[in-house]
Amino acid sequence: MGRIVADGIVDALERHGVSEIFGQSIPSKVFLAATARGIRQVGYRTENAGAAMADAYARVSGKVAVVAAQNGPAAALLVPGLAEAFKASIPVVALVQDVAVRSRDRNAFQELDHFRLFSGVAKSTRRIESADRVDDAIDMAFVEAASGRPGPVVLLVPVDIIDEPAGEEAAVSPRRNRYGRYPLDRTLADPGAIAGAADLIASSRRPVAIVGGGVHTAGAYAEVEALQNLGVPVATTVMGKGAVDETSPMSVGVVGYFMAARSRTERLRFVVEEADLVLLVGNRTNQNGTDSWSLYPEGATYIHIDVDGLEVGRNYEATRLVGDAKLTLGALTQALGERDLSAMQSWSATVSERIAHEHAAFDRRLAEAVTLSATPIRPERILHDLDGCLDGNSLVVADASYSSIWVANFLTARKPGRRFLTPRGLAGLGWGLPFALGAKAAMPDATVHCVTGDGGFGHVWAEMETAVRMQLPVIITVLNNQTLGYQMHSELVLHGDYTDICHFSHVDHAGIANACGVRGVRITHPDDYLVELRRAIDEKVPTLLEVMIDPDAYPPITSFQGSETLPNGNQ
Repeated sequence: MGRIVADGIVDALERHGVSEIFGQSIPSKVFLAATARGIRQVGYRTENAGAAMADAYARVSGKVAVVAAQNGPAAALLVPGLAEAFKASIPVVALVQDVAVRSRDRNAFQELDHFRLFSGVAKSTRRIESADRVDDAIDMAFVEAASGRPGPVVLLVPVDIIDEPAGEEAAVSPRRNRYGRYPLDRTLADPGAIAGAADLIASSRRPVAIVGGGVHTAGAYAEVEALQNLGVPVATTVMGKGAVDETSPMSVGVVGYFMAARSRTERLRFVVEEADLVLLVGNRTNQNGTDSWSLYPEGATYIHIDVDGLEVGRNYEATRLVGDAKLTLGALTQALGERDLSAMQSWSATVSERIAHEHAAFDRRLAEAVTLSATPIRPERILHDLDGCLDGNSLVVADASYSSIWVANFLTARKPGRRFLTPRGLAGLGWGLPFALGAKAAMPDATVHCVTGDGGFGHVWAEMETAVRMQLPVIITVLNNQTLGYQMHSELVLHGDYTDICHFSHVDHAGIANACGVRGVRITHPDDYLVELRRAIDEKVPTLLEVMIDPDAYPPITSFQGSETLPNGNQ
């Protein structure tokens, strides 16, 4: 049998550096050809989890991820995962098998208008229309996913075209360009605007930089550190966590809507609120990151670096530096090095001293606020013990809701790098375990921790079997309070009561884990978690630690502060 289009698709994927494809079995001819070429198929149980795995894989690897699915319901289940990637600016190519060309618009089995389906969650949706355009279609998909503001692209492949003989173009003139890593085609902001921004910073007395996930995408870690070395304190959003070493006296920590009592940044809010100049880098200035647009100072001067011009000045009128964060921030720090920065020296000294004091005092303040030896177990105790076990080989994934807040507040980034993954594009529940599996596929030698609540974990129990089958040993910590905690507590704050669905029936998550071949342990005493966590790290097998936590415990969310309808969850 001669070469067919499926072989041409695999040729192009291999050229772009694809080594894993997330998918079940369709398009079958593509997977068969890919496996024969050494491209690993990471088979998930549900398509929504598969798209999340691909998202995390792209975040960690720096490569454009590929996920595949069948037309119709399987394609529809890709939508939530692609939506998260779209909002979070993560490049994913979704390869979706479509109905045969000759069957189109005839109500073929599972036929669906995929262009309309994906219109709100992808940068574009394309279709391979002929065998001789395979390279064109795949190259355009990868270029679009990886360039500008990265994001997902959907490529439809009619099932009959997959079986057609491969086009002659590739054999006659094979392509060599590779587009599988991002960011592709870095751009630099206007040099005149950079010089003007440097003048503004040099003349400011109380500057602060607040950096987001765009710093990770651009790999602008050295440039952010250089900014700190010049005397500018740096805070991060949740997605920006890990952009700086959080133990540095010029690192404020994560700022946003959870800076109430018990938070690491509770007493550092002034660094943002009193700033006279705010430098935003790869920061969407979204609702959570700005505490509903109340945290950032009204009278300050703003400078905004972002690769997407529509994000620059979206919520705060700013000097526009539209370009890659690494190149543009690098040029800006170089320009600052040529200027007199003495106006900010007093502020830099005050802030660094205060940050160092708060870093040193945090454990004591937390112990005063919370009984860390209490049962039911306090989440703060679990995160404290997990933090002590993290090293340079660790990667932590959080589910949405409370899990992201616990991780952002109570774990420490000790060196720059994308070592903390949170689904903050749309913040949907159920991303924790799939994210962890995708991250482990990208970094097989890393110790990958997943922190999730029982509410979010209930969406993806089946993927524990994936962890075993695909040999992706992750450590899952399920914070089980048998409630939808965030929903319940926010309803109490807003309405004085909560809906019936907030409470769950008893579920033995550790038992389910053991049934799937994952080592499952239920933990009811706080001292037992660290023992089992260390064992899991040493044994390197898929492990689930189900921790029975206090249902009254809630993170330091600013809008909860002072509420008289919440339980006394701070003890």
